[in-house]
Amino acid sequence: MSCSVGKLLYEPALPAQVLDRPRPYAGSFQNANRSPLLTFGALQDKLASVTFGEAIMPITTCVFDAYGTLFDVSAAAREAASEPAFPALEGNWQALAMHWRDRQLQYTWLRAVTGDHCDFWQVTQDGLDWALEACGLAGDAALRERLLQLYFELSAYPEVPTMLSALKSKGLTTAILSNGSPAMLEGAVGSAGLTDLLDANLSVESVGVFKPSAKVYNLVETELNVSKSEVLFVSSNGWDAGCAAAYGFRTAWVNRLGLPVDRLPGTPHHELTDLSTLPKLIAANA
Repeated sequence: MSCSVGKLLYEPALPAQVLDRPRPYAGSFQNANRSPLLTFGALQDKLASVTFGEAIMPITTCVFDAYGTLFDVSAAAREAASEPAFPALEGNWQALAMHWRDRQLQYTWLRAVTGDHCDFWQVTQDGLDWALEACGLAGDAALRERLLQLYFELSAYPEVPTMLSALKSKGLTTAILSNGSPAMLEGAVGSAGLTDLLDANLSVESVGVFKPSAKVYNLVETELNVSKSEVLFVSSNGWDAGCAAAYGFRTAWVNRLGLPVDRLPGTPHHELTDLSTLPKLIAANA
């Protein structure tokens, strides 16, 4: 038995570049004196400085979501499918990966709403169990164990080490802010060889609620001792980037799949197709 996967989620990514495309309301703004155009992202920055009563500061700190942003959440299913021990995954791993990720995120939102918190490793296992059953693979204990092992040591996207090295060479603070448990983050960061390129791994476990609770985003200020105006928050999840923008961070959405902008109170300030252009984006906004 196989399970289907929607076409949209696996369309090829757009060429790597900063898009900064116009938002639904307007692409640029001009006053009566015909002064230079102001991009929507720049307007949001200026409004933020008024709203939060602080001047726009140069970016000193770049904070990343982990799963799907730095680490490839499809890698576990893809790598297991390449192993001779699991022929049932051949031609089926994309659907399994999609279902696994979807349920994992949905369970975090539901637990945040109900207040029934558990750590992300439990949510990851629950999401996998649902996905395995949906794909007709329930009961394969060896496959389940292997997928969880691979997820604990997820591969980073290929551009990540070079990108982080470039940020560190410019003196920026780099950190993770993730739903992941401390043990999961330590495992993924260590296996990807990123330990020396990140100054902190911030987990929601210290506040006991998943994103997009403001308690999570507030960890950046309290743990890293920075103001919102110094932070660029980077996520591959449109809802995460949007909620972080509403919280008060400048944000960059890594839209690897070319998806539409989420209809939320906050809108990402910048849109990328991958992380390779992030150092240039930060330098341009210094």
